[in-house]
Amino acid sequence: MPFMSDQPQIARALEERRYTEPTPVQKAVLANDAVGRDLLVSAQTGSGKTVAYGLAIAADLLGGAERFGRAGKPLALIVAPTRELAIQVQRELTWLYHYCGARVVSCVGGMDPRREQRELTEGAHIVVGTPGRLCDHLRRGRLDLSELKVIVLDEADEMLNLGFREDMELLLEATPAERRTLLFSATLPRGIVALAKQYQKDAFRVEVRGDEQGHADIEYRAVRVAAHETEHAVVNILRFYEAPSTLVFCNTRSAVKHLQAALLERGFLVVALSGELTQNERTTALQSLRDGRARVCVATDVAARGIDLPGLSLVIHAELPNDPEVMQHRSGRTGRAGKKGISVLLVPNSRRRRAEMFFHQAGVSAIWAAAPQADEIRKLDQQRMMQDEVLTEPASEDDLALARMLLAEKSAEEIAAALARLYRARLPSPEDILDPGPDRGNRFRDDRHDRHRSRDREAGAGDDGAPRETGKRTGFRRPMEGGSVWFKAAVGRRKNAEARWLLPMICRRGGIGKGDIGAIRIYDTVTEFEISAKVADKFTTKIQAPDAENIRIEPLPDGPQGGGTPPSRDDRSAPAMKNAAKPHFKKRQQEHLAKGARRDDGESRFDKPGKKSEFKNSDFKKPKFKKKKDKHRNRSGD
Repeated sequence: MPFMSDQPQIARALEERRYTEPTPVQKAVLANDAVGRDLLVSAQTGSGKTVAYGLAIAADLLGGAERFGRAGKPLALIVAPTRELAIQVQRELTWLYHYCGARVVSCVGGMDPRREQRELTEGAHIVVGTPGRLCDHLRRGRLDLSELKVIVLDEADEMLNLGFREDMELLLEATPAERRTLLFSATLPRGIVALAKQYQKDAFRVEVRGDEQGHADIEYRAVRVAAHETEHAVVNILRFYEAPSTLVFCNTRSAVKHLQAALLERGFLVVALSGELTQNERTTALQSLRDGRARVCVATDVAARGIDLPGLSLVIHAELPNDPEVMQHRSGRTGRAGKKGISVLLVPNSRRRRAEMFFHQAGVSAIWAAAPQADEIRKLDQQRMMQDEVLTEPASEDDLALARMLLAEKSAEEIAAALARLYRARLPSPEDILDPGPDRGNRFRDDRHDRHRSRDREAGAGDDGAPRETGKRTGFRRPMEGGSVWFKAAVGRRKNAEARWLLPMICRRGGIGKGDIGAIRIYDTVTEFEISAKVADKFTTKIQAPDAENIRIEPLPDGPQGGGTPPSRDDRSAPAMKNAAKPHFKKRQQEHLAKGARRDDGESRFDKPGKKSEFKNSDFKKPKFKKKKDKHRNRSGD
């Protein structure tokens, strides 16, 4: 390793692990400008950042020597958000500093604190732990940071999200002022930047994004699925890929329990990870994945943080994550150390726009497709059976003797059919799934989306090609102050154009606010909308820039073309005209006039202050009440 030629012991450990080329983040932290300085590093999950800061702090800890001296007070402190990540970091640093004689101790929640106390008393060169447990040892006087040279905050953004800010500040304030501080985070929100300014000195900022397509070794696939068939889609995807180990993500603990039970019932070897499990249960579940006793793990985001499964090649998002950062954290469990991985998102049609936004913000390109069908999986099963070790391994003498006996009793076709039945019996059955299609999924959308669609139809979005018109006002559409300019976007109803995503898209493309947008008319292939004349020039300039959505927007100098001129101020909107045509609406109008809202001479009874109304209370009596009362008496026999 040429970049570690001055540390032969570490170079030897890297060579044994077949680390031949440093990753971008490892190159960045070892650059000449970064040596000996505080670091603020933004790097995605799976980019090799654990080894990166292990290499970056080596010179500070060893001080030019090849091996560590006697273990005493810790020289380095690594803080991680979860138990799994802390234990993973401990394992990584243990092999990295193996030939340097480093003693690496972990202090995490869920483990025996007395054992950790004994290990700290015996001495440690590097301590790795979670914020809560480290602070507990610090308050009890078990952890002495007076000789600390380096502190590393790993996945600091996640620690902020989990509410560990006070614990991180306590640990930072307990360390010597001349320490070196390394802060690693997948993203750099305001809280992380503020923390860096407060506790770092002249920090060297490193931002490693790999390439523009997110994780280069991860193939993203978006699977169209009906909302009520998510469970069946997970089954078919597991059967289609037959990965040695798979991680399935859900958003809640209850969803994890439900999906685990469903997969167990179908015959999958599956374990679950959620926050309610003890450390021993979590360790047992992960170990069963590593040794092959289980092939599927259903987990929540927090529980799966820091999981390192070398053979993990498939990640399934059974539920869409809350933001693109979570999506990348989930997907980063696979495609590690140069290996290829697949990340599959199950996307109901009602969440398609959200998923596309996630892909755009994360800078990844996803392949959209339907869920694997049962017939496809059965064909794959036939191919896999021919390559199964039962048929490919050479037969022993006992096997051949049994085969001769079977051939004496049964025909070759009968024996082959029995073998096929036995092979299929050990496989979970695939599910029949209906593909909702990219434009046929309306009936699978949730009730809230259906209500939006019904409102759009009432606003003039009929199926006869008439335009949909929407805006802030539902009664009378007033002209925009200072005039307006009409524009056209090359997207319409045939591409599922809706005002709820068109409006923010127009604002983003043109750099304007919602108040600058007037009517929006949606036709079959185009959408026309009006923009306030005050910002029209700015909007025209902004829309010339290329955009990832590739929707062409251009001005209409002669006004709206697809549906005639815009409605005048006195024109009723479509909902108002609908209501006016209903009999009960006319009846309410007549009753309102009869009760004195306006006198027969056209003069309002409120026009002259102080004038008493000429109507009496008896005028407001409803004749219906008396009629119903008489009817009731006739039925009762009075």
